[in-house]
Amino acid sequence: MLVLGIETSCDETAVAVVRDGREILSNVILSQAEHSYFGGVVPEIASRAHLRMLVPVYRQSFEESGVTLDEIGLIAATMGPGLVGPLLVGLTFAKGLAFAARKPFIPVHHVEGHIAANCLLHPELDERHLTLVVSGGHTMLVEVRSFGEFNVLGQTRDDAAGEAFDKVAKLMGLGYPGGAHLEKLAQDGDPGYVRFPRAMKNEPGYNFSYSGLKTAVALHLKRLSHEELESHKADIAASFQEAAVEVLVEKTTRAACELDVSHVTISGGVAANSRLREWLTRSLADCGRRLFFPSTPLCTDNGAMIAAAGYYRYRRDGPGELVANAVPYLKLNGK
Repeated sequence: MLVLGIETSCDETAVAVVRDGREILSNVILSQAEHSYFGGVVPEIASRAHLRMLVPVYRQSFEESGVTLDEIGLIAATMGPGLVGPLLVGLTFAKGLAFAARKPFIPVHHVEGHIAANCLLHPELDERHLTLVVSGGHTMLVEVRSFGEFNVLGQTRDDAAGEAFDKVAKLMGLGYPGGAHLEKLAQDGDPGYVRFPRAMKNEPGYNFSYSGLKTAVALHLKRLSHEELESHKADIAASFQEAAVEVLVEKTTRAACELDVSHVTISGGVAANSRLREWLTRSLADCGRRLFFPSTPLCTDNGAMIAAAGYYRYRRDGPGELVANAVPYLKLNGK
């Protein structure tokens, strides 16, 4: 089955065509540069940018895939969570297209999309596995019992890890989006320069907290002169990254051992972080587990992950309703 996937939950306008939840025929992603001036995503600007660019991205996706709308068997679109304006643009377009073309439609949970991203690249992945979803909007550990049956073990109590990366980068004047800039800078720094807090690392359960870490960095920066900041900027970036990643590695490894799962995945924007990939790969290997992660283009928000998630959800539950609405705070599994 060919599935058209549409993703507009934040500031990426993305459309893809995927066959049977595995083979990517096209995956067009347009990241909005408009927000760099503001240092963060402005929902109204994002909505208007989606309105302008969704049709051109849709057309380009079909050109690259070499198929036509007549060949599409299912249309999938993100319904939440995310920014309500951007969500409505993609969801309304997808529903209108499905109605006009008489195609089945299915609304998709954004986090299910991130979880499905690894299915696109790793056919050997066990159906039951543990996944760490870590992005600008989400930080959660989820037991995947089968696709569509999820058990949320824990999540952030405040800021997401990716949000903390971006906000610390902004505090340090590194530009937008900040996570990638901070990671690059950290490669030249000393991760032991400052011992920033590892919130909830040793607490029972699998919840996370990143607001305290972000505040600790902000307070440290306030104590520095301009000259001290410039001379130790890489060290501060590395120290922050070390603290943020260590908690993710500790809790994910502990969960994998306690649940006795062999396969672990990471997904979301922070899954592209090389320090997280290297450290978690080593930690899991030490206890006989294997880590899977998506390619860099599949870490960011993209249409291919929505198409894949839509395919598996459709195969499990059948088509959705065209009355489906955008839900900005949609919970995984409806919980």
